[in-house]
Amino acid sequence: MTIHVEGLVAIAVFYLLILFVGIWAAWKNKHSGEAEGTDRSETIMVGGRDIGLFVGGFTMTATWVGGGYINGTAEYVYLPDYGLAWAQAPFGYALSLVVGGLFFAKPMRSRGYVTMLDPFQQLYGKRMGGLLFIPALMGEIFWSAAILSALGATLSVIVDINIKMSVVISALIAIFYTLVGGLYSVAYTDVVQLFCIFVGLWISVPFALSNAAVSDITVTAVKTVYQSPWRGSVKKEDTWIWIDNFCLLMLGGIPWQVYFQRVLSASSATYAQVLSFLAAFGCLVMAVPSVLIGAIGASTDWNQTSYGGLSPKDKEEADMILPIVLQHLCPPFVSFFGLGAVSAAVMSSADSSILSASSMFARNIYHLAFRQSASDREIVWVMRITIFVFGGLATLMALVTGTVYGLWYLSSDLVYVIIFPQLLSVLFVKGTNTYGSVAAYLFGLVLRIGGGEPYLQLPPFIYYPGWTTEQRKHHITEEMEEIVIQKFPFKTVSMLASFVGNFVFSYLAKYLFESGKISHKYDFLDAVVSSRSGEIMDKTTLVTRGNNIGLSELAPVKPRLSVTLAAAFTRRDTLPEETVEEEEEESSPDFSHNEK
Repeated sequence: MTIHVEGLVAIAVFYLLILFVGIWAAWKNKHSGEAEGTDRSETIMVGGRDIGLFVGGFTMTATWVGGGYINGTAEYVYLPDYGLAWAQAPFGYALSLVVGGLFFAKPMRSRGYVTMLDPFQQLYGKRMGGLLFIPALMGEIFWSAAILSALGATLSVIVDINIKMSVVISALIAIFYTLVGGLYSVAYTDVVQLFCIFVGLWISVPFALSNAAVSDITVTAVKTVYQSPWRGSVKKEDTWIWIDNFCLLMLGGIPWQVYFQRVLSASSATYAQVLSFLAAFGCLVMAVPSVLIGAIGASTDWNQTSYGGLSPKDKEEADMILPIVLQHLCPPFVSFFGLGAVSAAVMSSADSSILSASSMFARNIYHLAFRQSASDREIVWVMRITIFVFGGLATLMALVTGTVYGLWYLSSDLVYVIIFPQLLSVLFVKGTNTYGSVAAYLFGLVLRIGGGEPYLQLPPFIYYPGWTTEQRKHHITEEMEEIVIQKFPFKTVSMLASFVGNFVFSYLAKYLFESGKISHKYDFLDAVVSSRSGEIMDKTTLVTRGNNIGLSELAPVKPRLSVTLAAAFTRRDTLPEETVEEEEEESSPDFSHNEK
């Protein structure tokens, strides 16, 4: 195995640059929020809520533009049976940012929440918040592991270095600067990383296009040359699958802590919306070179290249088409620039996911659920420990688990079918309660798991209309196996069933308890007829008034818990000035909610 010294030097310089920027950002903002009296833990989680348009736009774009995004887009454009028509991530995630900005960013930021789980715990209680933490955590950890695994494979293609060593070094650097600076380090390094992605890939494209082995991509888009046209098409029988996957990307891309961490770090609700729209445009722009690289791969006679022999799809290396194009169609020094782009993309995603997972655990599980009297210093240390633990867990999974992408597919589906309908309910549906939330959780979980997951060899126990079977080679054992293919859009149906279930069971529980058909003593979740829930049942919904969210829509409730917990959702210093002034004019009541 030949080790490319130039490549190692390029990687070392890039990693040192990222590490320097991360440490500098932490040092520059070490006293941020102190003047306003903001807790240090909150500053780490949401960056003092003073992220501007420039840095905010970059870090919001980095929410989805990561290693999986650029590699996956190139892969689907390259694959003969898919092509550009199935490369849904660029438009799907861009639309998720638009929808998030239009409907979710303003209510979440105006309330002054710190994490995505805050509204759930506020309305449904700490136990339900803990249940919703599980799919959220799974999504973040499995995503980090998947992209770290992809990075190791990419480095091995171009530089021929040990995969495990590259994964560990990359993870340690991301964990270190995230430990030191929290969201500030993540945001500032995102600026450098996205710049490297954009420059690195665009430098590579002209060299790859001009390679003698590459045919005109405008011709191969519509005509069969070396494989079917890379423009792709959607067969009639696959239409519902295409729609199901697109809805998952567009709507399932919203309820992630990595997104709301950026939303909640914006200096105002309006800024949060603007950042979402900027990031949507950024996602589309950043996808262009990946699309071109996938098209180049589909337009190449690989027998004329150093890759030789069979094409990547025939060697079952289609998922590595981006680094393969960089390695075999570009000069060495150009491929190293592209390698830096891939490394940047991976680290910009891994650090965000690790910080998001630790933020939710430290605040919503450790502080609000178990240690309501915990000091700010204690919460900071819990965050630091969990950043290291979750980062180490993701790294370990990347090294030893062969099905990490399958785990991420399943967990991202669970985020879509469980958390998204719950987020809709807690923000926009009047009168939902914990009983409806539990029912919705179970509906979404059973209906999604019931559909099976071929990548994990998880057989279905619910056979939806139109199901069929196919013979496929297992990606690890390479043995042929018969798998069930669900042609029905069961993921979106599961999400809708979860949403409807929340509404129906909430009102059913309310009717049964308040009518006396079920004794009040059986309200074991303390969600309908308790001393406080009956009072706020019909008013705990976020209602838009023109362009503003009025906290006065919530009924006053006398808190029974500690001041620390009661104040957890009422930090007036986190609200934009205009919101505070409007609340004072409306004589808004104190916004507190008793935990169970």
